[in-house]
Amino acid sequence: MTDAWRVVLISDFNVASLGGLLENDDAPPRVEVTVAPFGDVGATLLDPAHPALAGGPDAAVVWTRPEGVIPSFGDVLAGRDTALARVERVLDDVDAFAARLVAFAARVPRVLVPTWVVPTHVRGLGTIDLRPGGVARTLLAMNHRLLQRLDDTAAIVTLDAQRWVATVGAAAHDARAWYMGKIPFAADVFREAARDCKAALAAGAGHSRKLIVVDLDDTLWGGLVGEVGWEALALGGHDPIGEAFADVQRTLQALRRRGILLAIASKNEEAVALEALQRHPEMILRPDDFAAWRIDWGDKAANVAAIARELNLGLDAVVFIDDSPAERARVREALPQVLVPEWPEQKLLRVAALQSLRCFDSVAVSAEDRARGDLYAAEHRRTEARTAVTSVEDWQRSLGLHVTVTPLRRPDLKRIVQLLNKTNQMNLRTRRTTETELAAWADGGGRRLWALRARDRFGDAGLVGVVSAERIDAEMRIADFVLSCRVFGREIERVMVHTVVEHARAEGTATVVAEYLPTPRNLPTLEFWRRSGFDEESTASPAGPATRVAFRWAAARPYPAPEFIAIEHAAD
Repeated sequence: MTDAWRVVLISDFNVASLGGLLENDDAPPRVEVTVAPFGDVGATLLDPAHPALAGGPDAAVVWTRPEGVIPSFGDVLAGRDTALARVERVLDDVDAFAARLVAFAARVPRVLVPTWVVPTHVRGLGTIDLRPGGVARTLLAMNHRLLQRLDDTAAIVTLDAQRWVATVGAAAHDARAWYMGKIPFAADVFREAARDCKAALAAGAGHSRKLIVVDLDDTLWGGLVGEVGWEALALGGHDPIGEAFADVQRTLQALRRRGILLAIASKNEEAVALEALQRHPEMILRPDDFAAWRIDWGDKAANVAAIARELNLGLDAVVFIDDSPAERARVREALPQVLVPEWPEQKLLRVAALQSLRCFDSVAVSAEDRARGDLYAAEHRRTEARTAVTSVEDWQRSLGLHVTVTPLRRPDLKRIVQLLNKTNQMNLRTRRTTETELAAWADGGGRRLWALRARDRFGDAGLVGVVSAERIDAEMRIADFVLSCRVFGREIERVMVHTVVEHARAEGTATVVAEYLPTPRNLPTLEFWRRSGFDEESTASPAGPATRVAFRWAAARPYPAPEFIAIEHAAD
């Protein structure tokens, strides 16, 4: 993947406005747009050599009008045939179009497909348009069938175009723009579309935010708990303000269930604040819902940075929410990588502000994502256990860590790709890929990929690591070396190295090589390899001042696995 995503726009209408918005948006990832000739959707999807696809795009947006690609829907719009048999023919046409999209997605790493809409002035059968044969009823069935047919294709992300239209309202369509320029939507619809497309691309590139750090007083509840006591806080009940704060907590809890971590940075007495979280009967979020907290009278910027370090997350993974303009300005100035959204002074508007954030969007939600909050709660208990022993080694032994090493299996592919695409710190080469691409790579000769799962006496951490290797002549080269930040420091990294070295020895390979490709965020990877015992070699890059860093191990020597970790190798 280059620094800028190469995105092709494929449509049956004039979509140049969307291209301009995507290219002029400074938020990562940067985008370079190619616009395919509109009205040429079928040929563009079917022809691998189409000029619009020259060079191999990184992503495509396929945005169509339903009557433009489903001819039988035009009969429904024209009122020529509203019989149920016509609806069945429409759905058959939807199936055929979905099949073309799936085939196209096998050649393009990410395909964004907005759902179908019709102009707001189209009323079909009028007040009975939601009955069988109506335009609205047929369109609902078409979108439902399209989603069903595309659900199992990981490279395709469907986007809700109806929400874009609803956000803009009655002005979403301009008939004059259609007749004069074949532009079916108003500029504000294209702006909404661009925001969602960029959010989807950012999620695919691993730019999604992973942690929300929230204030407490007048942010999570109404009132100052240190002054009024937890019993008098505005939260829940039949009070509009209390209901709004309860809904803020419900929204945060829903984000946690999607895998977003929660933490607290509050100027308060810790015991008083925790008592409120534990005892208030209307409290939605409890202490176990938070992965970390800093509740004291210190500088909030310093506390936000400390929380990120504790959770092994970069600052660019953090969102800070606080009702105080002064605190927001302090964090924004001191920690520019942290996203600090403006927060409405009107308390009743804050739920909408929170729900409108796109920075948490992802292209998939795995079982590990849904369990992440509980996994970090278990990690908090591990940290407490660490204070009860005298050394790191004693703590590691006390965990009873068990690691299972499994060869690549189809059910694990989604989680493995997610780990490759989202992990930044412990990532040797920062290879971003899709499920299709990774499966094809792993099928190549001389290649192996292993997934690592970890559990200990505090719980099951799930699939936390990926390591892959490729034999090239007499060398076994490590292609991927990725470990979730939540299990840093437990020597699982050495299990990964041990796995590759043992494979190299079995294959009769002379040398194991790990080449480190630096990024702004993967310095912990370099630090690990410099402690690994491998021989380091550095050579200046012929293209400039950058230095190539490689680590070598003679495969004749076994690489010791940590003796306090129980390792299980699952059969191929």
